[in-house]
Amino acid sequence: MRAARALIGLSQAELARRAGVSIPTIKRCESDSERTAVVSADTQDKVRAVLHAEGVEFTNGNYPGVRLRRP
Repeated sequence: MRAARALIGLSQAELARRAGVSIPTIKRCESDSERTAVVSADTQDKVRAVLHAEGVEFTNGNYPGVRLRRP
């Protein structure tokens, strides 16, 4: 999620505001530590919805990552 946020130039604070979650929640979403990265599926869906609305696609398969949708 950190890469997706950076791709579209959103700060953690702005993503949190748009998703209706706290900044510490965004920090947990972006954490590399499994212990601190636990957030609910509902929260993940809210954050992903904001990122998708801004044109971010999450790629899957052998090379997971993010990219911007083509117009």
